[in-house]
Formats: sequence, C-alpha cells, structure tokens
Amino acid sequence: MGKSHSITGGIYLVLDPGMEQELLLNKLSAALAAGINVVQIWNNWSAGIDKLKWVEAVAGLCNTYHVPLFINEEWQLLTQCQGLQGVHFDTIPTNYKEIQQTVGRPFLSGITCSGNLKTVEWAYQHGFDYVSFCAMFPSPSAGSCDIVMPQTVKQARGMTNMPIFVSGGVTPENIALLKKETPFDGVAVISGILSAGHPQQKVKEYQQALAAV
Repeated sequence: MGKSHSITGGIYLVLDPGMEQELLLNKLSAALAAGINVVQIWNNWSAGIDKLKWVEAVAGLCNTYHVPLFINEEWQLLTQCQGLQGVHFDTIPTNYKEIQQTVGRPFLSGITCSGNLKTVEWAYQHGFDYVSFCAMFPSPSAGSCDIVMPQTVKQARGMTNMPIFVSGGVTPENIALLKKETPFDGVAVISGILSAGHPQQKVKEYQQALAAV
C-alpha cells in the first residue's frame, strides 16, 4: 500500500500544542474549512500533556478534510496513531532506514533545510515529499532558524522538483515580493494564522496572495 496523500504546495499550517487545546482546535477547524493543504504538529509540548490524545484530536479534524497531518520530529507517534500521515524532520535523521522499518507503513517525509543545499540533495535522494526553508524573514515563531538567502532557494529549485515551502515571517503582504526572487510552491505559517482573530479569512488572504503571483 502506498502513501495516501501527496504534497504539492499551498498553505502549510504548523500547530503549536503550547496553545490552549480548545482554542487551537477551533482555529484549526476554521483554517481547514478555508482550504489549507498540510498540517504539522510542532513538538513544543506543554509539561504533562497527553501527546497521543492530543494528536488524535487533531487527526480527527484533519482526516475529515482529507488534509495530511505531520508530526515534528517525534516519528514514534506514527506507530501509535494511524491518523498521522507523516513526519517533519528538523535535521537529517541518521537512522532514516531504521525509522522506516520501525514504522512499518508508508509515510510522508519533509525536512527543514535552512540554507543547506546538502540537505536538499539528501532529501531528494531519499524520496522525501518536500523541503522547507526557514526563515525567509525574521519571525518569533522561526526560533533559531537562520535567514535564508533567495539565491539558495533558486539553487534548490535547480536541484529538485520536490515541492518547496518557505517560512519565517511570510505574510500575504510580502508573498508577491518574495515570489519575484524565489521559486516556491507553498508557505508554512504558524502565528500568521493561529494568532489571527479570524483564521478562515487569513487563510483566504494567503490563498489570494499565492494565486496572484
């Protein structure tokens, strides 16, 4: 059996499980209804949280909308929750073959490249489903990501046809300028949508900005 979803681009929403759960699920539901394309759970867990129960609650919403759900780094949860479709790695996993064998089912894989084109090459060689560049602009949500130069993303596009996502301070207002300098397929967003009073409207603004360039 193959992978049940494919990644092509669009809006990639990263969830912060440090948020109050009911509020976050309400915002996620609104974003899903507006048509986001991918969801990832960032491994920013609160102390004492029941990770599996939390993941299953998110998976229930995502599966209703047929949107693939990724877990950040903690691939072991793929063995416990069938509603998870993929794992996003922050760095190259040295035991990737072992991970595949342990999970025991097809799953989607993505990775943050920062400015390292060797990571892009590795991901391509190992059949990953996308790469992500962080950060294009300064952003509190981007954490310790270094700023990525537009030329780096251009070089990555010349190396692979994998979908390329960009993140870190990307807004509906600066997408057009960014698109002129960098070839990408989608944007990864945390606070740009989760901090919005009306997530559904904010998703539409991102969609319109992506469609206009």
